[in-house]
Amino acid sequence: MTKAAVLGAGSWGTTFAKVLADAGVEVTLWARREDLARRIDDEHRNEEYLPGIELPASISATHDAAAACAGAELVAFAIPSQSLRENLRQWVGDLPDDASLISLMKGVELGTTKRMSEVIGEVTGAPDDRIVVVSGPNLAREIAQRQPTATVVACTDESRATQVQALCSTAYFRPYSNTDVVGCELGGAVKNVIALACGIGQGMGFGDNSLASIITRGLAETARLGERLGADPLTFAGLAGLGDLVATCNSPLSRNRSFGERLGRGETMAQAQDATHGQVAEGVKSCISVLELAGRHGVEVPITAAVEAVCSGRMTPMQMLELLMARSVRPES
Repeated sequence: MTKAAVLGAGSWGTTFAKVLADAGVEVTLWARREDLARRIDDEHRNEEYLPGIELPASISATHDAAAACAGAELVAFAIPSQSLRENLRQWVGDLPDDASLISLMKGVELGTTKRMSEVIGEVTGAPDDRIVVVSGPNLAREIAQRQPTATVVACTDESRATQVQALCSTAYFRPYSNTDVVGCELGGAVKNVIALACGIGQGMGFGDNSLASIITRGLAETARLGERLGADPLTFAGLAGLGDLVATCNSPLSRNRSFGERLGRGETMAQAQDATHGQVAEGVKSCISVLELAGRHGVEVPITAAVEAVCSGRMTPMQMLELLMARSVRPES
């Protein structure tokens, strides 16, 4: 039986561990807190992040990263993107030399503007063909409930992408392989920022026309940035682009959309943060790094810039709307 380690016992890490277990993989789930690991191991539940969801008996949990990784053929990382580098430095000696390293994270690192696969490669020394990205409409609770969904498994090595694809394929979780790692990662990172914008609009009381406009123009600026960085434009029309964007911008299960909605209703950043109960809205920090990444490559990203201004307190939601609507008219393409 294939053995996997999932490092990170939040909602998505726990859900992906469940997917792997349902696909016949032996999984060890690492939790940062020892008490959480013990409860998961004893109760086969993660009530803190996935209340009411029964976990397969083939999932064990531990607070010991070295024990989790021992003998693993797959090691998946499911932690907040801005803490990846620090954690990897602690784990690098525990990672099996030939294991596939799987990024479940959707973000761009602050300061370096590196994608998560780039951070993994830089810290671990692993070549690109060992690093895999899972991206797409990945709302954790729906998948944990075994609701049908599709996703993308991306790696520059097509054979490795296909291998991981087979290991996480279940009756309810349908993965598609892809070799465009850049496009899949950018789609996953920028959609969190666009979801904040949609949430702000929702909180201000705007309807479907407004939200559809934000989603569509958000996809356009994601694709512009992706093209400049060498991504395949077709990726943004697929699951890791449009699929992930639609799900994250529309679902109340999306932390980024819900966070933005609170800002749109007039709550402060601190109030919105308190309401998330420790769950991370990745777009709040990613808007800074995505904006910097776009600036370095001379790409205009007006929605991202407006969201960053709201999150930094330089602009109110209404001023954000007025700024975006006052932009000069131009051809769509």
